[in-house]
Amino acid sequence: MADRATPNLPARDFASTSAFYAQLGFTQDYRDDGWMILRRGGVSLEFFPFPDLDPSTSSFGCCLRLDDVDDFYAVCRAAGVAETRQGFPRVHPPRRESSGLRIGALLDPDGSLLRLVQND
Repeated sequence: MADRATPNLPARDFASTSAFYAQLGFTQDYRDDGWMILRRGGVSLEFFPFPDLDPSTSSFGCCLRLDDVDDFYAVCRAAGVAETRQGFPRVHPPRRESSGLRIGALLDPDGSLLRLVQND
């Protein structure tokens, strides 16, 4: 197996986090009281319990490098994730950044920022 890294993100409640991400096509690969792993294709997200987290002050985040960022954005919208500037969860559409990359964003119910980056 090739070297790889996976983001470790907080979850106030594993059941709620798993249910949210299931709407986006993630399946639960592992879960116990102290750790949860969700997977969607080649993307893995790992979660640790943080029951007292205030989503509005969260500074957790990661990048999801996606072959089709527009498709994942559409999945988020179809799951009912609002395109708005306030509240959690929410999604921002992909757009071309000054870097030349197309980048969108998903903020999950716990306030984690997942940058949605189009693979070249």
